[in-house]
Amino acid sequence: MNLAQIIERHAQFSPQQVAIHAAGEDITYPALWQRIESATRVLLAAGVQPGDRVAWLGFNDPALLVLLFALARVGAILLPLNHRLAAPEHAAILGHAGVSLLVSDSVHAGAAGALAATQGCRLLPAAWLAANGGTGNGILAGAYASPVLLVYTSGTTGRPKGALHTQSGLIWNCVISAHAHELRQDDHVLSVLPMFHVGGLCIQTLPALHAGATVTLHARFDAGAWLADVARRRPTLSLMVPATLRAVLDHADFAATDLSSLRFLAAGSSTIPASMIAAIHARGVPLGQVYGATETGPVSIYLRRADAMQHVGAAGKAGLHVEVKLINTRGETVAPGEVGEIWVRAPNVMCGYWADAGNPAFANGWFHTGDLARCDAAGFYEVVGRSKDMIISGGENVYPAEIENLLADCPQILEAAVVGQLDARWGEVVVAVIVKTPGADLDAAQVLQLFEGRLARFKHPKRVLFCEALPKTALGKVQKAGLLTNLEVQ
Repeated sequence: MNLAQIIERHAQFSPQQVAIHAAGEDITYPALWQRIESATRVLLAAGVQPGDRVAWLGFNDPALLVLLFALARVGAILLPLNHRLAAPEHAAILGHAGVSLLVSDSVHAGAAGALAATQGCRLLPAAWLAANGGTGNGILAGAYASPVLLVYTSGTTGRPKGALHTQSGLIWNCVISAHAHELRQDDHVLSVLPMFHVGGLCIQTLPALHAGATVTLHARFDAGAWLADVARRRPTLSLMVPATLRAVLDHADFAATDLSSLRFLAAGSSTIPASMIAAIHARGVPLGQVYGATETGPVSIYLRRADAMQHVGAAGKAGLHVEVKLINTRGETVAPGEVGEIWVRAPNVMCGYWADAGNPAFANGWFHTGDLARCDAAGFYEVVGRSKDMIISGGENVYPAEIENLLADCPQILEAAVVGQLDARWGEVVVAVIVKTPGADLDAAQVLQLFEGRLARFKHPKRVLFCEALPKTALGKVQKAGLLTNLEVQ
């Protein structure tokens, strides 16, 4: 059994069902399977062998999904590149992974050509994947345990690392995600996040295809296009990150758009401010959360629809088939209510880092996420920040997420990041970096007043800085490393 046979089965069971709608075109499951068979023939003709790494450079496109499934049949590995990276960053990833073939869409053909030339790998336009029509030859070199997906971390600190996932891991992730979202064959997923990350590819898109549901795929996120397709195509599920959710809420069409088709809206990447959650709940749509990492598949902890409105701010419970424990600095499991690092062990966790077998973050099947959380007696987890972001001021632990959530509820603040700064007296002090809402009249004293009577004094920022925008990754995570240094230099 391999990943691609899921599409073959749905083509047999549901020949009229639309698998993917993109750029105005409906692709049924039989048509998708035909494209996979064609792409398999093209890849074999191009000399792709089991275990080879094949990169993709482009926007969201049905061809990327076709490529993944075709590589699963061959037994080769897909490496989706973040198209927002610079050429030297792409080159470093391709070199580290030893990529033999680069596939690109037409928009990125020039960049892909230059990259392939410098890296000495072959180049294949995405359109060629459909060059050989007809049925494939039944190649099934790929198997349940075969590696199939290599995704490089965003690299907010240090060099990016490649998380390697097997076909069985992706299938298990689909099973776990189906439980998180209550996925059914009659669901319709509106997918807009970039599929070069496991968030866009694996939280809803692949699970929807695993369930035999329909995916409407946008090449890139656009708030207006998302609202238009919610109104026009009536999806039942979609996935957001804080930046995209903010763009939707701020869009002129938000108030007038009929959201009633959405049974559930999921959000991930980082903590969602309570004010954003409230704005969605006010429209009658439950907004839950999905917690995970590139290395964990990524679906590990989630807040389901039934719990979404009663447990605002919680990441949810440990997922079906997922083991989670919170570990303190002494290597001990913490008691309920105490903060510890999230460790995850599950069948959807990566099989390891590429060319980095001894990495201490992954040992004995447990991935050490570096994220800090507490868990209550009912099993609900609350993520409080990254272990490297935790601030120790005067011997007290300060978790930035707690302060950032409070700042996010201020209408005069568009977004904020909280970081620690070395201090001779306190060890570290809390610094709030603020982006004002356009037109807002806000000064540091007013920001500090927000904390009075709401947080312990040691958690209050000692400095407030203002900037035009916070540096972020492609999924909207703030890049805190070097943030203060960069602001001071300006």
